[in-house]
Amino acid sequence: MKVTVERAQLLKSLGHVHRVVERRNTIPILGNVLVRAEQGRLSLKATDLDLEVTETLPAEAAQPGATTVPAHMFYDIVRKLPDGSQIVLESDGERAVLAIRAGRSRFTLQTLPESDFPDLAAGEMGHAFALPAADVKRLIDRTQFAISTEETRYYLNGIYLHSADSAGTATLRAVATDGHRLAQVELPLPSGAAGMPGVIVPRKTVGEVQRLIEDSEISIGIELSTNKVRFTIGNVVLTSKLIDGTFPDYGRVIPQNNDKELVVDKSEFEAAVDRVSTISSERGRAVKLALSAGKLVLTVTNPDSGSATEELEVEYASDALDIGFNSRYLLDIAAQIEGEAAVLKLADPGSPTLIHDRDAKGALYVLMPMRV
Repeated sequence: MKVTVERAQLLKSLGHVHRVVERRNTIPILGNVLVRAEQGRLSLKATDLDLEVTETLPAEAAQPGATTVPAHMFYDIVRKLPDGSQIVLESDGERAVLAIRAGRSRFTLQTLPESDFPDLAAGEMGHAFALPAADVKRLIDRTQFAISTEETRYYLNGIYLHSADSAGTATLRAVATDGHRLAQVELPLPSGAAGMPGVIVPRKTVGEVQRLIEDSEISIGIELSTNKVRFTIGNVVLTSKLIDGTFPDYGRVIPQNNDKELVVDKSEFEAAVDRVSTISSERGRAVKLALSAGKLVLTVTNPDSGSATEELEVEYASDALDIGFNSRYLLDIAAQIEGEAAVLKLADPGSPTLIHDRDAKGALYVLMPMRV
């Protein structure tokens, strides 16, 4: 194999694929990236057996061929080479090394045979549709914070993507919950997604897709089957296994009859919660919301350090109510509100609260209260 490639392009592509490679591997080949030179292009592939990323970039292939090299070391070498340099990658097939040349620099890396590299064979993908990158980014950004990190409830360790009926309109809905809070975002069902299976996309996959979206103007191809999903983002193809589990019936925890409505200025509320929570301890992050006509008083009491109070003018005309929330969770949800005002629909101090954007439709959040 002999191929010449421009450093900036190789660095960018390696930056995308090497992230998938775990730093510690019991299987040596999983620490490597597959480098394949073909007519006029170079493709790079990395996998952790659950997730596979392939990227293709233009290159001058004098001699086609393929090999695998340690991913993180290869990335570090390319990163440290001079900007603007042309990089020559060469292997002769007899010695198990890849030579890397750029200007006066020369490196040789130990290789493992391409035939040992695992292939996450996707099989037949039954459903395919496309979404604008901005929509995919919104689905992820607005739900990702609620993904559970508790490994015992593995079926909550991702975003549940499925088709749903919302007031008679077919929608593509993303839901994430960790048992304390829930985020649900939906958009009109794209052509080709009708009848798709409900799938749970793992947290690591979600994070990689989010990082790969560098241009929100492009269209992203999504293909899925009952156990795999594939995202095509420009020259990058990401294939992932899905979480094999049943997502809970989340509709049961979305309150329908919360009759007390509180409207707050999003930025004022966010700043006030942030200020009073300075006092809270790492362990107890509770903030108390005391509601009365037109007024909201936020209080945090920490027996070890003191207390904090802040008063806000709000739109509220129901009975007085005291309710407590985890301040970190409140801030996470407030950060998702796109408009100027947030609406909180409350029932009583022990029931979940429904939160949504007053102006933007399609997203809702549920937050469980805390005792204060």
